[in-house]
Amino acid sequence: MRGAWMEDLAWDEARERIAAGAVVLLPIGAAAKEHGHHLPLNTDAVVARELAARLAAELPLLVAPVIGFGHYPAFTAYAGSQNLRAETFVDLVAELAGGLVAQGARRLVVLNTGVSTEKPLRTAAARLLAEYGVELPILDLRLMGRSADAVLDRREGGHADERETSVMLAIEPARVRLDRLTGEEGDRDRPGPLDPADSPTGVIGFPAAASAEKGRAILDAILADLTAGLSAAFPDLAVKKT
Repeated sequence: MRGAWMEDLAWDEARERIAAGAVVLLPIGAAAKEHGHHLPLNTDAVVARELAARLAAELPLLVAPVIGFGHYPAFTAYAGSQNLRAETFVDLVAELAGGLVAQGARRLVVLNTGVSTEKPLRTAAARLLAEYGVELPILDLRLMGRSADAVLDRREGGHADERETSVMLAIEPARVRLDRLTGEEGDRDRPGPLDPADSPTGVIGFPAAASAEKGRAILDAILADLTAGLSAAFPDLAVKKT
């Protein structure tokens, strides 16, 4: 049995998969966070959904709906970007995961596409363990697929950069506004929140060097690392792959 999106199932079908011990994947990706002038606000949500879908095509995961809101304080000065306080985000994740545990789920894992979400997610995981005795492994996208960095022209960056833009070109090329790339490098190693007053695009890196070919190589490397992480946390997943 391959994976499935929870939202596509009837409730009794979801119950059957949970009762059978399915690993529940909780993808987290911002539905509204600035990604320069050339990428949509929901870039992180698009990437989270794509990665979850590819994993579910190979592994018997039960994928929960993408959590589109989180703790992203560095981008709030840019119109449309939405942010939750760290405490609110912890409550959100802990309550959603706890609700699944109350319904019988005992094997959960988070796919996290953010960076500022990392610390709150570990707080939420600690709460879930303390309240329910259930562990919540977290797979951080920032650490995944780094073996493909060799395809990049510019390894520096970190936001709406060559790497992230390449991934979007591989997933949804029509949504990448190449006409809005200036060819100039965005801010690098900038501490603290970004601000349109001195960072007009909100880019950190060099997205003009992006390509779909690079994106496909990066996606393959990310998926290999995610699969390895899932198999390490839940060894039987590799057995159930076919």
